[in-house]
Amino acid sequence: MNRVVRTLSSPEAEIGSKVDDLWQGMEPQLTPSEKLNSCFKELEVSSFPSTPLSQVIEIPSDLSLRETVEILSKHKILSAPVRDVGAPDDASWMERYIGVVEFAGVSMWLLQQLELSANGKDGSTEAVTDGDKPASITGSFFETLTSSEFYKNTKVKDISGSFRWAPFLALQTSDSFLTMLLLLSKYNIRSLPVVDFGEGKLVNVITQSAVVHMLAECVGLDWFENWGNKSLAEVGLPSTDPLNLVKVKDYEFTILDLNVKEDEPVLKAFQLMQKKGIGGLPVVDASGNHAIGNISIRDVQYLLTASEIYKDYRTITAKDFLTAIQSYLAKHKPDSPVIKGVIGCKKNDTLKDVILKLDSKNIHRLYVTGENNTLEGVVTLRDIISKLVYEPPNYFGDFFDIFM
Repeated sequence: MNRVVRTLSSPEAEIGSKVDDLWQGMEPQLTPSEKLNSCFKELEVSSFPSTPLSQVIEIPSDLSLRETVEILSKHKILSAPVRDVGAPDDASWMERYIGVVEFAGVSMWLLQQLELSANGKDGSTEAVTDGDKPASITGSFFETLTSSEFYKNTKVKDISGSFRWAPFLALQTSDSFLTMLLLLSKYNIRSLPVVDFGEGKLVNVITQSAVVHMLAECVGLDWFENWGNKSLAEVGLPSTDPLNLVKVKDYEFTILDLNVKEDEPVLKAFQLMQKKGIGGLPVVDASGNHAIGNISIRDVQYLLTASEIYKDYRTITAKDFLTAIQSYLAKHKPDSPVIKGVIGCKKNDTLKDVILKLDSKNIHRLYVTGENNTLEGVVTLRDIISKLVYEPPNYFGDFFDIFM
């Protein structure tokens, strides 16, 4: 049977074509999973499409939080490696960085300072309050905080180890796609810097979103269709038991065995994300069975920066928070998928269906619903990538030792 010649329209499609060539040449006795693992082991991450140079950003460790946020905002990126300005000139590439800072992490840290100050605790209070009186927690509090010397003088290195601060776990250009895919899925690394080992230079940053976009560009290729036409149910997704699904109700927040009173604010959702180390929660109706929205860790920025929201940040409910965000985005970002409400899928949807939806909507998760739109689970970028490859026994060996 003659293969269809495909016109390549993107660098991601070119990678898909290389995988297809490798796939076609694999031994017939190999299972499809073994074939995919072998294919991705053959490709080096140096061939992964490069992030625009303007977005391969390093944050010097002595920059203030204010300067850090300005850089992330200017380049429209969510995270960046933090370079240790105190490292010697002959430091190895591993010693040159102290971690990866996320915009959401800075926001969560600032939110924590709001709470510490509001509660009159030691630490940030003196820097953001007037005399011995706690600063107002409504109206202009965040404006006061972000214009304060405290915000200007706190260095990004000072918040290392805080929530959403990631270690600097980097790939070399010679590492394989298999290594990259496993780190982004099984080990849940959200973004991977790629370093040219010879020059000790940061040359790329690969994210979970970028990998899913690559997969979306591979639609139609034999290897992708063989894998991508499997349904979520066939590959064991969603993997979360519905009884253990992390949920947030309009006025009540439920996470496993943790319950909060009905009048708890949306602030509790972000606290739960921080406590459980997760990136998003569904907002469900009073029955607890139907999703009415999604709250992502990235949404904390609206809690702090949108005046119509942060003035009531300690009391606003999950439902009202979603409404406020949709209203805010309708004015400032009318194309945002958040405006359209819950974006979901079904268990009989294929991996291809889900990938195309995640990529086209530029979102990180889909909620899986059953009969009568009952919430049954969640499928994330990580889940999709985890079904593409598997980790062979002792694959990483002592790989992680150098990062400890």
